[in-house]
Amino acid sequence: MDQIKIKAEVRTEQGTGAVRRLRRAGMVPASVMSMNKGGTKLIKFNAHEFMMAMRGRSGKQLLVSLDMNGTEVPALLREMQNDVLAGTPIHVDFSEVSLTQKVRITVPLMLVGEAVGVKIGGGVLEQTLRSVEVECLPTDIVEKFSVDVSALGLDQTLFVRDLQLGDKMTLVTRGEYAVAVVKAPEGADKAASAAGDKAPDVIKKGKDDAAKAEKK
Repeated sequence: MDQIKIKAEVRTEQGTGAVRRLRRAGMVPASVMSMNKGGTKLIKFNAHEFMMAMRGRSGKQLLVSLDMNGTEVPALLREMQNDVLAGTPIHVDFSEVSLTQKVRITVPLMLVGEAVGVKIGGGVLEQTLRSVEVECLPTDIVEKFSVDVSALGLDQTLFVRDLQLGDKMTLVTRGEYAVAVVKAPEGADKAASAAGDKAPDVIKKGKDDAAKAEKK
């Protein structure tokens, strides 16, 4: 992933009124949580430049490089608040990180491919887990995991333990959680249920016939 660089500067403006003035001036107020409980630093940066740098990015937790007056500060973008109507950023939260220490993040799962149970068996693919939690170095962060479900057959389930995420990722989410399942067609379930409902009637009818024979 290409590194995201953001030119920022420390801000002294605080309070609702001051923050509104910053936004009207085309700036985005933000905060950076320092490492080792060193407190939080207030910063600001150009809104247009930030949106250009973030264009095409879909991840919720991204590694960025904050240029603070010539000093590069690696940080994770943890949360971004957007204007409800305009969709533009109004506040961003970062946390400073070390490039040599692993971080814990949540990564979305995107299913790719057509499951054989859907293509041939007529089943229905359901995604039961939308993201997983992993640990990795900040430089190994990805925006999403693409999960191939092509080999998933009818009534088969793909579990977290089946995911192939590579050596750089350590799964934190429990392995027994289901990611996706191919369920049998609804009609097939009804047919099986109907067959099960009729079975006791056949058995009962056989017993009734035997009882009548004995009386004769």
